Amino acid sequence: MTDALELDALWEDFHRVVNMTSQELAAWLRVRDADEDTEPLPEEAGTPTGQHVLAILQKRRTDLTDDDIRVMYEVVDTVTAQTDMENEPEAEETARRHRLMTIGHDPLKP
Repeated sequence: MTDALELDALWEDFHRVVNMTSQELAAWLRVRDADEDTEPLPEEAGTPTGQHVLAILQKRRTDLTDDDIRVMYEVVDTVTAQTDMENEPEAEETARRHRLMTIGHDPLKP
C-alpha cells in the first residue's frame, strides 16, 4: 500500500486529470458502446479501465484498494503523457479525445 502523503498526492493528481464527473463518465461509456440496435447494461458499458475509474470516482479515499491505486497511477500517467495542458487537442482530434474520455479525461472540458 502507498504511504499517506503519496496517497494524498495521487488522489489530487487523479482528480485533476479525471475532469469528468461520474455521471458524465457513465453516460459516455454507455454512448460509446451503444450501436444502432442495442445499448449495453450500465455496469457492462465501456472498457474495464473506464469502469474501474467510474468505481473509484464513487469511493472515498479511505476505501481505496491496492488495485484502485494501481489504476489511478495508470490513468494519471496516461493522461499526463497524452495531454500537454498548454496545448489541448482540438475538436477534430476525435479519436484521441474519445480514448481519453474513456478513462475520464475530456481534453475540451475547461
